[in-house]
Amino acid sequence: MSIRTATFVKGVRGPDAILSDGHDQYAMIGRSNAGKSSLINSLTNQKGLAKTSSFPGRTQELNFFLINKKFYLVDLPGYGYAKLGHEKRNKLQDLLNWYFFESGTEIKKVILIIDAELGPTASDIEMLHALMLADKDIIVVANKIDKIKKPSQAKQLEKIKSLIGSHPIIPYSSERRTGMNELLKEMLA
Repeated sequence: MSIRTATFVKGVRGPDAILSDGHDQYAMIGRSNAGKSSLINSLTNQKGLAKTSSFPGRTQELNFFLINKKFYLVDLPGYGYAKLGHEKRNKLQDLLNWYFFESGTEIKKVILIIDAELGPTASDIEMLHALMLADKDIIVVANKIDKIKKPSQAKQLEKIKSLIGSHPIIPYSSERRTGMNELLKEMLA
């Protein structure tokens, strides 16, 4: 499958008709600055589609991108560290909790994006366990794999697998566009 069209539809911060309009939703979640927006841009081959920033906490709503007029990629706010005040961070966490666990929204798959070089952090593991308890279908993307020297990649991926468990893990580089086909295949399986 290839992505031929990708359009930003809207950002939402609560109940909205888009949440139940019949299109499958693939939710992109990860720590602040794990590369969620960059991953969407590389998957869609549109550099500025999802807004990126070196500033942690840039995404502050659920951003819906219609792909091939068939399904949504949903770019979510990051969890964990963000250069925001305590109150704003809590509001973003509340929004994530509401979307995943309270809204009743059917999410086809959750793509949990971790920084391959750092490996899963405590907040990544916490999010993974919460998603598992809610019986979500999860794919783990080890993003920024190109930041790790080739000889060390396999060892780092084994370390990630030991912490993540049985979920599919896709090594990915938004910069080099590696792992795209594997991710799309796993998403749409």
